[in-house]
Amino acid sequence: MEKQSVQVLDRALDIIEELAHSREPLGLTELARRTSLSKSTVHRILGTLLERDYAKKNHDGVYTIGPKMFNTLSYHINSLELQAEAKPHLDALQKTLGLTVYLGVMDGPFVSIIERQATDRSDDDFTQVGHRYPAHCSSMGKCLMACLSSEELEEVLFEYELKPYTENTITDKRDFIKHLHQVRKQGWAMDNEESEENHRCIAAPVYSYRGDAIAVVGVSGVNDELPDEKAEHIANQVVQAAQKVSINMGYTE
Repeated sequence: MEKQSVQVLDRALDIIEELAHSREPLGLTELARRTSLSKSTVHRILGTLLERDYAKKNHDGVYTIGPKMFNTLSYHINSLELQAEAKPHLDALQKTLGLTVYLGVMDGPFVSIIERQATDRSDDDFTQVGHRYPAHCSSMGKCLMACLSSEELEEVLFEYELKPYTENTITDKRDFIKHLHQVRKQGWAMDNEESEENHRCIAAPVYSYRGDAIAVVGVSGVNDELPDEKAEHIANQVVQAAQKVSINMGYTE
């Protein structure tokens, strides 16, 4: 069964490569000839590629590479550019505040950390690169969700459970949406022990040249490192760092 699955994937990649290398759209018969596959096999695999937008069928019945391929590659390239542009500002913020600094991106109802500049303290295990966090109880997630349109937010929250992780986690959708309005107004968000006790995070959004919130810069630490009296000062530092990354990504107000 496993060998058969790998064979199907191998054939799908053959079809994608032929579509990518061709200077003109290809018909079913020509694709079958070039890949040495039966027309029925090519047609079956194309069905899946079309559903996932990795292939596109033109009005005259021929096939080309679909938009999903370009979007996927573009996302990867943009992520690499984003990390490169953000790193010096993350380093500077870490040295200024002495806190763990990170860069995150939205991943459905979650946030994934793609870059981190850490202190040498052991409590930094909370913010490992590649880790995914529920968006509703993290400063990163709340920042990015606050930048969504009403329709986009409704789609993200549809059938999404605001699961409680601590006593401070916001679990009522009306209260959560109201909270997001405040986040958008002030330009930054705070996780006040909402995901883990004795742990706070402050984050601010990064914008693309189109004005879309594409990432978030944040800092984290225990409560003593982010006390109430220092929250606004730290938030201002985080906002400034995020603004610098946004400018590097082509954003202009």
